[in-house]
Amino acid sequence: MEFIGQLILVLLMTTLLGQVFARFNWPPVIGQLLSGILLGPALLGWIHPNETMTLFSDIGVIMLMFLAGMESDLDLLKKYFKISFTVATVGVILPILFIGGASLLFGMQFLEALFIGIVFAATSVSISVEVLRATGKLQTKAGTAILGAAVVDDILAVIVLSLFTTFSHEGGKSGLTNNFFLNLLFEALYFVFVWLVYKFIAPKFMQLAEKINVSYSVVIASLILSLGMAYIAELVGLSAVVGAFFGGLAIRQTKQEAEVNSSVSAIGYSVFIPTFFVNIGLSMTFASIGQDFLFVVVMTVLGVLSKYWAGKYSSEIFGLKPLEGSIVGAGMVSRGEVALIVAQIGIAHHLFPKDIYSSLILVIILTTVLSPIMLNHYIRKDEAQN
Repeated sequence: MEFIGQLILVLLMTTLLGQVFARFNWPPVIGQLLSGILLGPALLGWIHPNETMTLFSDIGVIMLMFLAGMESDLDLLKKYFKISFTVATVGVILPILFIGGASLLFGMQFLEALFIGIVFAATSVSISVEVLRATGKLQTKAGTAILGAAVVDDILAVIVLSLFTTFSHEGGKSGLTNNFFLNLLFEALYFVFVWLVYKFIAPKFMQLAEKINVSYSVVIASLILSLGMAYIAELVGLSAVVGAFFGGLAIRQTKQEAEVNSSVSAIGYSVFIPTFFVNIGLSMTFASIGQDFLFVVVMTVLGVLSKYWAGKYSSEIFGLKPLEGSIVGAGMVSRGEVALIVAQIGIAHHLFPKDIYSSLILVIILTTVLSPIMLNHYIRKDEAQN
């Protein structure tokens, strides 16, 4: 019953702060994070990290990545493949080089620095999409370039994360056997399995579920599929979020996608996903923020510039005007929930120093807040010129 009381506090606080942030056109996810900071050891100390909260958080991150997979439009990607692939690829490489290199200068070990770069290679454009939709720019060339690049970016981030945890002994992932190369083979076979699920298994499985005379049988089947893929991914030495993401991709191209998206979103965003963000906030302290001030400033600047430059100059190669390029660049700056997930995986597997965790989360928050501000600025400039 103690956890029930904590859950009431979590849901109440995340709803209230989420609404406050939404009213100012800021990401509600920041309000959910701040709920954890406010309720946790950093400030009030009413809730402390515990096993049940972590369990709900783990389910939340799997649901979040499953929904991210379902929102990845592969048809859009095919239509704007060249510009999307270029923007996303450069947008993954530059943060790893810039932020990874800066991390080395701050005294990190090579693998730690590399992983911090990977944290900031991720992009979350959900906030950018809301800004583009509100300003009528979603269907423009810049808007579609951002959406297409986001699909590639998510896939690349998942693959890079998979490769890192495979080759890094720090990840604590031993796989099915003690033989590294055999584990590598199993992980390669997993991606063959992903293709089979996407192409053949998911459509047939969902059709079969539709014939079962049980309430929400389609939704249950989708959860079985995504949780199963997450479980097998973890079993072979990858991250569960990898399996959940590809499970979402597989469900997206089925006829039952709309029903699944609606129901899983309701389940996830009402309980489990807010708990995930609160749990991140519960892990934060401000003990080292003062001494990490320079680290936060440098990483924020590099985090913004690496994605902005990647989006702007990569898209201009394909004929976008400078201001349109700036819109693409600004739209790619936000790290949001994807970076938070990667950071959470990193701290759970000791992939970077624990004492900079709070600072990293702060940098992710800053880039997420700055992105819509920059995007609005360039959209207004573009409208003024036209």
